[in-house]
Amino acid sequence: MKHLTYYADPMCSWCWGFAPQIDLITLHFGERLPVLLVMGGLRPGTTEPMTPELKASIRGHWEHVQERSGQPFDFSFFDRRGFVYDTAPACKAVVTVRTIADKLALQYFRSVQKAFYADGMDVTDAENLARLASEAGIVRDAFLAEFHSPEMEQATAQDFLAGPRIGVTGYPTLLAEDPNGPPQLVTAGYRKLDDVIPALEDWLEGEQER
Repeated sequence: MKHLTYYADPMCSWCWGFAPQIDLITLHFGERLPVLLVMGGLRPGTTEPMTPELKASIRGHWEHVQERSGQPFDFSFFDRRGFVYDTAPACKAVVTVRTIADKLALQYFRSVQKAFYADGMDVTDAENLARLASEAGIVRDAFLAEFHSPEMEQATAQDFLAGPRIGVTGYPTLLAEDPNGPPQLVTAGYRKLDDVIPALEDWLEGEQER
């Protein structure tokens, strides 16, 4: 079945900038092009707290994304002390929701993004991730049981390998895929909707003419 594969990380600022584009793509195409999420693992396994230099660098990225995309950011994040910018828990949470209820994965991914960037929530914390899952309609205890399982660790690790295996080097990356042909790159990095939708419509039309 034709689909889009979206390589992203819920704690990637450019992915947050691209979030409205993905929302509109799914609204425009619906079941014609369902979106499969694959987690990129931007900073998985980080153990050291953010340094002032790293904070300054990341803040610069956030400001650039906000300027380009208009997305909201809670810059009080940079007043937080001792924060470890480990994206693995948030990625694993999305993989967990994808495993439990695939159709909720994109909605949940979006809620984690908003919680982190706009609301200042610590999405490295399992309890916060479980609360967001509950708000999406997943039983909290079921989520946590899967989240803490070895199977989810393995599944998340497989996601982290999937993108680099086919040459994905940054996020967001969006591919249009068909079982009968090679994947087509839609975007590697941030693009506005008026660029993305025509590219996808052209791809669909080309596939239908085969």
